[in-house]
Amino acid sequence: MDTNIDKDTNKDKDVPQQIVISDDQHGLPYSKGLMASALMATGLPPSRSYEIARLIQRQLVDDGRFSIKVDELRELVYHVLLKHQGKLYANKYRRWQALLNVDRPIIVLVGGTTGVGKSTIATAVAHRLGITHVVATDSLREVMRAVLSKDLIPSLHESSFMAWKAVNKSFEKDPLINGFIEQVKIVSVSIRAVVDRAIREGQNVVIEGVHVVPGFINTPMYEKAFVIPMIITVDDEDLHRSHFYIRELQTEGARPFERYKENFESIRRIGDYINNLAREYDISVISSHSLDTTITGALEQVLNHVLGPPENEDKTAMSVLDREDFE
Repeated sequence: MDTNIDKDTNKDKDVPQQIVISDDQHGLPYSKGLMASALMATGLPPSRSYEIARLIQRQLVDDGRFSIKVDELRELVYHVLLKHQGKLYANKYRRWQALLNVDRPIIVLVGGTTGVGKSTIATAVAHRLGITHVVATDSLREVMRAVLSKDLIPSLHESSFMAWKAVNKSFEKDPLINGFIEQVKIVSVSIRAVVDRAIREGQNVVIEGVHVVPGFINTPMYEKAFVIPMIITVDDEDLHRSHFYIRELQTEGARPFERYKENFESIRRIGDYINNLAREYDISVISSHSLDTTITGALEQVLNHVLGPPENEDKTAMSVLDREDFE
């Protein structure tokens, strides 16, 4: 593996004419930004992905290739990755390209308790998969609230960790979990409707939210789509708690930290319940410590579900990215 990329690669070289993807219907030009997005799906950081995309452009210019077919470009990308990043990233890139040829819609379900970063992870996964439809179950619940009054279904009009207070019946066991279940049952109707429509229209979609709970959506029944459930969790309680403080800052107080702090124990208990169900139904639980590794883990789940696990994957790759190559 050659990590000695010419230091000139971070300087734009004068291009006398555009590099055109010749077999594209509209003859679109080569884009470093789009290429970098494709490379990020392999797990490469954004900065490294962009520099590799720049290196690919430079090689095309040096070779005098200002018109290239898609298959030829993909082969070039593979060999550039193989040379500068190693077999692991090169093979991952090939697997991502194979994902473009699947003949069924891809539907990713991202669940987990409140505050584990589901929406951020779901948005990043959708971006790297090229999926434009991201649906939050909180939005589905809001729509249902507008249709179904509080008098009719009171649990729908409370937060997931407060639903038990609105349920007008006694529970033999845990009121918190049973109230949560009551709400999940209702919202799951809308989730299934979104999944059914996506399959009917052949659309890829990512659905995220606390209401994505194992056992309430029968994923094996969807034979005409790849339905990929996963659960996000944060094992470290202090890290999990800090997410709510960041959320308050990002929403300018619209989602106040104190409210979640007061109900933090309930939120954690709901998380434990979801995680246990995931293990019972053999659904992946991804422990989130850093955003990049969590996104990479989620993307691996998609790849392995659609294409199967990689055979004889070479694990040799740059564990520490050599930034000096780009200085």
